[in-house]
Amino acid sequence: MFRKLFALLLAGALAAPAAAVAESAQAPWGKASAKDIDYSRQEVVFDVAVDSVERLSSVLDRASYISKLNGANPFDTSVVLVLHGNEIPFFAIENFQKHKDLMKRANSLTMNGVIEFRMCEQAASFHGYKPGDIHGFVTLVPMAEAEIIRYQQKGYAYLKYK
Repeated sequence: MFRKLFALLLAGALAAPAAAVAESAQAPWGKASAKDIDYSRQEVVFDVAVDSVERLSSVLDRASYISKLNGANPFDTSVVLVLHGNEIPFFAIENFQKHKDLMKRANSLTMNGVIEFRMCEQAASFHGYKPGDIHGFVTLVPMAEAEIIRYQQKGYAYLKYK
């Protein structure tokens, strides 16, 4: 009886280190931890030149998440998306039915005053659009690069999406 009990205890003692060795071989640097960080009072300008609905949707996700992390407070946070690529036709009124869900989402992001859309007027004209051809929640500016620089001079952080 004593031998059986000893054998069971010994088997258990040997199994535990074996499991620890197997786990450490799979995670030799341990496991990551998450930090709770305060991201309030951020100002960001997004340099956006994407070529698909999926890529633009991803940019909207990122802008929305920054807003959320900052409490969506328009007094503390500002996110400006400067559009100057092949995403421009998505914002054209003539393409509303084709991109209705995407445009409804983009417009909804502007409702709390944290997220704004700027579009390069020159790039829009390269796509055949005038200011009156673009949805009203977008503001056209003379030049995307100059607008991005203007925001950087105000202290906005720069993020590039293409």
